[in-house]
Amino acid sequence: MDNIYIEYTFKVTPIEPTTEILIAELGSVGFESFVENENGVVAYIQKEVWNSDILDDVFVLNSEEFSIEFEHKEIEQTNWNAEWEKNFNPIQVDDLVSIRAPFHENPNLKYDIVIEPKMSFGTGHHETTHMMVQHLLNLDIEGKKVLDMGCGTGILAIFAEMKGAQPIDAIDIDAWCYENSLENVERNNCKHISVYEGEALLLKGKNYDVIIANINRNILLNDMKTYTDCLNEEGTLLLSGFYKEDIPTIDNEVSKYGLTLKNTIERNNWVALQYQK
Repeated sequence: MDNIYIEYTFKVTPIEPTTEILIAELGSVGFESFVENENGVVAYIQKEVWNSDILDDVFVLNSEEFSIEFEHKEIEQTNWNAEWEKNFNPIQVDDLVSIRAPFHENPNLKYDIVIEPKMSFGTGHHETTHMMVQHLLNLDIEGKKVLDMGCGTGILAIFAEMKGAQPIDAIDIDAWCYENSLENVERNNCKHISVYEGEALLLKGKNYDVIIANINRNILLNDMKTYTDCLNEEGTLLLSGFYKEDIPTIDNEVSKYGLTLKNTIERNNWVALQYQK
């Protein structure tokens, strides 16, 4: 991988939902890492895939609803851990789950997840990850076979094992996420998680009691039949990565395959849905 990156620093107003929309659009044009801060977001793209017109298709930059200022510069690949240390604060979910980096103090809650996020998505700070943790808290998954699709840092697979699930498959199409999940699985002493690099094609012939898919709306819609084909009868499907306004579209697709909506969690207009087959 090329060591040279282009770093963009975006200052946005208002922070929400501007930052989330901006990150989604930047990801679609090739940006691969994002560090959110109190002013907005710092985004990174490899120089070899960058061009001076890269932001032309980022429509939020032209929206009159938001104010976005930015500057960019070329950087050598830095110590990513140091970058995350500056920006990654520990969080807690429902006073039961702590999600922290190795350099944070352990608050001694019931569950303690240690994540070194590097350049992967899934630190618990994003609403979707936070809500998926809440769903898993409410489910009895002891001894259940689980899939974490689009695993990012591996955080949800790790939490599933902590709650007694096994075996667990964690899959992500991104090489950074694959490597990072392997590291975090080892860091949390997990024994029942297998990590794979790839997409929904890997699911052929497999079956699960619980499927977690925190990705984005279009991928979920495209791969929904594959997910539901892999889900055992009475199985649970957890979906997130989309907004409240997307619920009818998602629900219409899921209902085609005989699943019923059982529970909805909403956080800052993001939602996470629980379905049962």
